[in-house]
Amino acid sequence: MADISSFWGPVTSTHEWCEPNYVYSSYIAEFFNTISNVPALVLAFIGLVIAFTQRFEKRFSVLHISNMTLAIGSMLYHATLQRMQQQGDETPMVWEMLLYLYILYSPDWHYRSTMPTFLFLYAMVFAVAHSFIRFGAGFWLHYALLCLLCIPRMYKYYIYTEDILAKRLAKLYVGTLIGGSICWLFDRLLCRLISGWYFNPQGHALWHIFMGFNSYFANEFLMYCRAQQRGWQPRVKHLLGFLPYVKIEKPKEQ
Repeated sequence: MADISSFWGPVTSTHEWCEPNYVYSSYIAEFFNTISNVPALVLAFIGLVIAFTQRFEKRFSVLHISNMTLAIGSMLYHATLQRMQQQGDETPMVWEMLLYLYILYSPDWHYRSTMPTFLFLYAMVFAVAHSFIRFGAGFWLHYALLCLLCIPRMYKYYIYTEDILAKRLAKLYVGTLIGGSICWLFDRLLCRLISGWYFNPQGHALWHIFMGFNSYFANEFLMYCRAQQRGWQPRVKHLLGFLPYVKIEKPKEQ
Protein backbone atom coordinates (compact mmCIF):
# COMPACT_ATOMS: atom_id res chain seq x y z
CA MET A 1 0.00 0.00 0.00
CA ALA A 2 1.31 3.44 -0.84
CA ASP A 3 1.82 6.25 1.67
CA ILE A 4 -1.25 8.48 1.92
CA SER A 5 -1.29 12.04 3.22
CA SER A 6 -3.84 12.52 5.99
CA PHE A 7 -4.35 14.32 9.26
CA TRP A 8 -1.35 12.37 10.59
CA GLY A 9 0.83 12.85 7.53
CA PRO A 10 2.52 10.17 5.40
CA VAL A 11 2.67 6.61 6.72
CA THR A 12 5.98 6.00 8.54
CA SER A 13 5.34 2.62 10.21
CA THR A 14 7.24 -0.43 8.98
CA HIS A 15 4.03 -2.44 8.58
CA GLU A 16 0.66 -1.81 7.01
CA TRP A 17 -2.09 -4.37 7.23
CA CYS A 18 -4.62 -5.60 4.72
CA GLU A 19 -7.10 -2.79 5.20
CA PRO A 20 -7.40 0.30 2.93
CA ASN A 21 -6.28 3.49 4.67
CA TYR A 22 -8.55 6.39 5.63
CA VAL A 23 -11.74 4.96 4.17
CA TYR A 24 -14.07 6.14 6.93
CA SER A 25 -12.22 9.07 8.49
CA SER A 26 -9.17 11.24 7.85
CA TYR A 27 -8.31 10.72 11.53
CA ILE A 28 -8.28 6.90 11.49
CA ALA A 29 -5.95 5.12 9.08
CA GLU A 30 -7.19 1.56 9.64
CA PHE A 31 -10.72 1.80 10.98
CA PHE A 32 -11.48 -1.86 11.77
CA ASN A 33 -7.98 -2.55 13.07
CA THR A 34 -8.44 0.39 15.44
CA ILE A 35 -11.90 -0.27 16.88
CA SER A 36 -11.27 -4.03 17.19
CA ASN A 37 -9.08 -3.25 20.22
CA VAL A 38 -12.11 -2.09 22.21
CA PRO A 39 -13.08 -5.63 23.40
CA ALA A 40 -9.53 -6.16 24.70
CA LEU A 41 -9.70 -2.87 26.57
CA VAL A 42 -13.08 -3.70 28.13
CA LEU A 43 -12.06 -7.25 29.09
CA ALA A 44 -8.82 -6.03 30.67
CA PHE A 45 -10.78 -3.46 32.70
CA ILE A 46 -13.18 -6.17 33.90
CA GLY A 47 -10.22 -8.34 34.87
CA LEU A 48 -8.64 -5.42 36.73
CA VAL A 49 -11.83 -4.83 38.73
CA ILE A 50 -12.04 -8.54 39.61
CA ALA A 51 -8.39 -8.68 40.69
CA PHE A 52 -8.59 -5.45 42.69
CA THR A 53 -11.90 -6.07 44.50
CA GLN A 54 -10.82 -9.57 45.56
CA ARG A 55 -7.39 -8.35 46.68
CA PHE A 56 -5.32 -10.55 44.41
CA GLU A 57 -1.58 -9.87 44.42
CA LYS A 58 -0.55 -6.63 42.74
CA ARG A 59 1.11 -8.52 39.90
CA PHE A 60 -2.33 -9.36 38.49
CA SER A 61 -3.54 -5.77 38.64
CA VAL A 62 -0.35 -4.76 36.83
CA LEU A 63 -0.98 -7.51 34.28
CA HIS A 64 -4.50 -6.27 33.51
CA ILE A 65 -3.26 -2.68 33.30
CA SER A 66 -0.58 -3.92 30.90
CA ASN A 67 -3.32 -5.45 28.72
CA MET A 68 -5.19 -2.13 28.74
CA THR A 69 -2.02 -0.22 27.83
CA LEU A 70 -1.34 -2.60 24.98
CA ALA A 71 -4.89 -2.19 23.61
CA ILE A 72 -4.60 1.60 23.73
CA GLY A 73 -1.18 1.49 22.08
CA SER A 74 -2.54 -0.73 19.32
CA MET A 75 -5.45 1.65 18.75
CA LEU A 76 -3.09 4.62 18.39
CA TYR A 77 -0.80 2.68 16.06
CA HIS A 78 -3.53 1.55 13.67
CA ALA A 79 -5.24 4.92 13.79
CA THR A 80 -2.08 6.81 12.78
CA LEU A 81 0.32 4.30 11.13
CA GLN A 82 3.19 6.33 12.53
CA ARG A 83 6.56 4.87 13.49
CA MET A 84 6.41 6.34 17.02
CA GLN A 85 3.00 4.84 17.66
CA GLN A 86 4.17 1.51 16.24
CA GLN A 87 6.87 1.44 18.90
CA GLY A 88 4.19 2.31 21.48
CA ASP A 89 2.36 -0.83 20.36
CA GLU A 90 5.22 -3.29 19.95
CA THR A 91 7.28 -2.44 23.04
CA PRO A 92 4.34 -3.06 25.44
CA MET A 93 3.77 -6.40 23.68
CA VAL A 94 7.24 -7.51 24.77
CA TRP A 95 6.84 -6.06 28.26
CA GLU A 96 3.56 -7.91 28.65
CA MET A 97 5.15 -11.25 27.74
CA LEU A 98 7.98 -10.63 30.22
CA LEU A 99 5.35 -10.03 32.89
CA TYR A 100 3.68 -13.32 31.97
CA LEU A 101 7.04 -15.07 32.30
CA TYR A 102 7.48 -13.58 35.76
CA ILE A 103 4.03 -14.67 36.93
CA LEU A 104 4.44 -18.16 35.49
CA TYR A 105 7.93 -18.94 36.78
CA SER A 106 8.36 -16.82 39.91
CA PRO A 107 6.69 -19.31 42.33
CA ASP A 108 9.56 -21.76 41.72
CA TRP A 109 12.36 -19.18 41.56
CA HIS A 110 14.67 -19.52 44.56
CA TYR A 111 16.25 -16.06 44.37
CA ARG A 112 13.37 -13.59 44.57
CA SER A 113 15.19 -10.46 43.39
CA THR A 114 17.16 -12.03 40.54
CA MET A 115 14.31 -12.79 38.15
CA PRO A 116 12.44 -9.46 38.32
CA THR A 117 15.73 -7.56 38.09
CA PHE A 118 16.77 -9.47 34.98
CA LEU A 119 13.37 -9.08 33.33
CA PHE A 120 13.27 -5.36 34.14
CA LEU A 121 16.73 -4.79 32.63
CA TYR A 122 15.78 -6.88 29.60
CA ALA A 123 12.64 -4.78 29.12
CA MET A 124 14.59 -1.51 29.33
CA VAL A 125 17.31 -2.66 26.93
CA PHE A 126 14.71 -3.81 24.42
CA ALA A 127 12.80 -0.51 24.66
CA VAL A 128 15.96 1.51 24.00
CA ALA A 129 17.09 -0.75 21.16
CA HIS A 130 13.63 -0.70 19.57
CA SER A 131 13.62 3.10 19.60
CA PHE A 132 16.66 3.07 17.28
CA ILE A 133 16.27 -0.17 15.31
CA ARG A 134 13.39 -1.29 13.09
CA PHE A 135 13.42 -5.00 13.83
CA GLY A 136 10.81 -5.92 11.20
CA ALA A 137 10.35 -9.69 11.03
CA GLY A 138 12.88 -10.03 13.86
CA PHE A 139 10.37 -8.47 16.24
CA TRP A 140 7.75 -11.12 15.47
CA LEU A 141 10.27 -13.94 15.86
CA HIS A 142 11.32 -12.48 19.20
CA TYR A 143 7.71 -12.12 20.33
CA ALA A 144 6.86 -15.69 19.22
CA LEU A 145 9.85 -17.01 21.20
CA LEU A 146 8.65 -15.26 24.36
CA CYS A 147 5.19 -16.80 23.82
CA LEU A 148 6.70 -20.26 23.38
CA LEU A 149 8.61 -19.90 26.65
CA CYS A 150 5.27 -19.53 28.44
CA ILE A 151 3.73 -22.71 27.06
CA PRO A 152 5.61 -25.36 29.12
CA ARG A 153 4.60 -23.78 32.43
CA MET A 154 1.02 -23.18 31.27
CA TYR A 155 0.83 -26.86 30.34
CA LYS A 156 2.22 -27.85 33.74
CA TYR A 157 -0.44 -25.77 35.48
CA TYR A 158 -3.09 -27.32 33.24
CA ILE A 159 -2.23 -30.96 34.00
CA TYR A 160 -2.18 -30.25 37.74
CA THR A 161 -5.55 -28.49 37.65
CA GLU A 162 -8.49 -30.75 38.52
CA ASP A 163 -11.42 -28.33 38.30
CA ILE A 164 -13.22 -28.79 34.97
CA LEU A 165 -14.22 -25.13 34.64
CA ALA A 166 -10.67 -24.00 35.35
CA LYS A 167 -9.37 -26.41 32.71
CA ARG A 168 -11.91 -24.89 30.33
CA LEU A 169 -10.27 -21.48 30.87
CA ALA A 170 -6.98 -22.97 29.71
CA LYS A 171 -8.67 -24.58 26.69
CA LEU A 172 -10.28 -21.24 25.78
CA TYR A 173 -6.85 -19.65 26.05
CA VAL A 174 -5.39 -22.16 23.60
CA GLY A 175 -8.39 -21.99 21.26
CA THR A 176 -8.35 -18.20 21.00
CA LEU A 177 -4.58 -18.23 20.48
CA ILE A 178 -4.89 -20.67 17.58
CA GLY A 179 -7.88 -18.84 16.07
CA GLY A 180 -6.16 -15.46 16.34
CA SER A 181 -2.92 -16.77 14.84
CA ILE A 182 -4.77 -18.20 11.84
CA CYS A 183 -6.48 -14.85 11.25
CA TRP A 184 -3.16 -13.00 11.58
CA LEU A 185 -1.40 -15.28 9.08
CA PHE A 186 -4.36 -15.21 6.69
CA ASP A 187 -4.35 -11.41 6.68
CA ARG A 188 -0.57 -11.14 6.42
CA LEU A 189 0.20 -13.78 3.81
CA LEU A 190 -2.86 -13.57 1.57
CA CYS A 191 -3.38 -9.81 1.44
CA ARG A 192 -3.00 -9.55 -2.35
CA LEU A 193 -5.66 -12.20 -2.82
CA ILE A 194 -7.97 -10.65 -0.22
CA SER A 195 -7.61 -7.20 -1.75
CA GLY A 196 -9.37 -8.47 -4.87
CA TRP A 197 -12.38 -9.74 -2.95
CA TYR A 198 -15.64 -7.82 -2.69
CA PHE A 199 -15.62 -8.40 1.08
CA ASN A 200 -12.52 -8.08 3.28
CA PRO A 201 -12.79 -10.47 6.27
CA GLN A 202 -10.53 -8.14 8.31
CA GLY A 203 -8.21 -10.86 9.57
CA HIS A 204 -6.04 -8.53 11.61
CA ALA A 205 -9.07 -6.99 13.33
CA LEU A 206 -10.24 -10.52 14.19
CA TRP A 207 -6.74 -11.18 15.59
CA HIS A 208 -7.23 -8.24 17.96
CA ILE A 209 -10.59 -9.59 19.16
CA PHE A 210 -9.29 -13.13 19.60
CA MET A 211 -6.22 -11.89 21.50
CA GLY A 212 -8.35 -9.68 23.75
CA PHE A 213 -10.24 -12.77 24.89
CA ASN A 214 -6.99 -14.78 24.90
CA SER A 215 -5.36 -12.43 27.37
CA TYR A 216 -8.45 -12.41 29.58
CA PHE A 217 -8.69 -16.22 29.69
CA ALA A 218 -4.95 -16.54 30.34
CA ASN A 219 -5.11 -14.03 33.19
CA GLU A 220 -8.10 -15.70 34.85
CA PHE A 221 -6.48 -19.14 34.57
CA LEU A 222 -3.27 -17.83 36.13
CA MET A 223 -5.28 -16.15 38.89
CA TYR A 224 -6.98 -19.49 39.58
CA CYS A 225 -3.65 -21.33 39.74
CA ARG A 226 -2.10 -18.70 42.00
CA ALA A 227 -5.12 -18.77 44.29
CA GLN A 228 -4.72 -22.52 44.60
CA GLN A 229 -1.06 -22.08 45.53
CA ARG A 230 -2.07 -19.60 48.25
CA GLY A 231 -4.93 -21.73 49.57
CA TRP A 232 -7.65 -19.22 48.64
CA GLN A 233 -10.25 -21.80 47.53
CA PRO A 234 -10.76 -20.52 43.96
CA ARG A 235 -13.93 -21.23 42.01
CA VAL A 236 -14.87 -20.31 38.46
CA LYS A 237 -18.06 -18.26 38.24
CA HIS A 238 -19.71 -16.55 35.28
CA LEU A 239 -20.43 -12.86 34.94
CA LEU A 240 -23.93 -12.32 33.49
CA GLY A 241 -24.02 -16.07 32.90
CA PHE A 242 -21.42 -15.81 30.14
CA LEU A 243 -17.98 -14.45 31.02
CA PRO A 244 -15.95 -16.74 33.32
CA TYR A 245 -14.03 -15.25 36.22
CA VAL A 246 -12.33 -16.50 39.37
CA LYS A 247 -13.95 -16.12 42.78
CA ILE A 248 -11.81 -16.70 45.87
CA GLU A 249 -12.30 -17.06 49.62
CA LYS A 250 -9.28 -15.95 51.60
CA PRO A 251 -8.75 -17.12 55.18
CA LYS A 252 -9.66 -14.36 57.63
CA GLU A 253 -6.05 -13.87 58.75
CA GLN A 254 -5.15 -12.86 55.15
